[in-house]
Amino acid sequence: MRDEMIVAGGCFWCLEAIFKRIKGVKKVTSGYAGCKHPNPTYEQVCTGTTKCAEAVKIEFDPKAISYEELLKIFFAVHDPTQLNRQGADVGTQYRSAIFPLDEEQRATAQKVIQELNPYFDDKIVTTIEDPGEFYEAEAYHQDYFDRNPHQPYCQAVIAPKLSKFMTHFKEYLK
Repeated sequence: MRDEMIVAGGCFWCLEAIFKRIKGVKKVTSGYAGCKHPNPTYEQVCTGTTKCAEAVKIEFDPKAISYEELLKIFFAVHDPTQLNRQGADVGTQYRSAIFPLDEEQRATAQKVIQELNPYFDDKIVTTIEDPGEFYEAEAYHQDYFDRNPHQPYCQAVIAPKLSKFMTHFKEYLK
């Protein structure tokens, strides 16, 4: 049973801010996954030419929270029906993707997508991709929301998502 996972669902700052507040989650690292070029920089990823997705690696205690539960939260906190975008963030680097680390995670991801598809008005477009190498993002991206809560993007995008999560998923909060 694995104790880490990698997902992408738009800006990594949003996912990091949410997942680090979940019981059983030990660590969340912002970074890049699905890349075709090694050691990308944020500036390179922003061009959309690296094939990287802004992603988070989540280390968790599988005795406290399951991979499946974390995936269901992932689908609830972003729009998995938007292709290559989340809101105003547009490009393949903002795609919705799951990067399973083994066949068990791949099978669980496929099952969860199949189970949740009927609950969305549009079809889930989340891809299941080979993780390849996970590249940690630059230091200034780590814990971004907690260090920059008054930054305009944090106020306009992350704070409302986090508030919604904290209201609807109280049972998962640390």
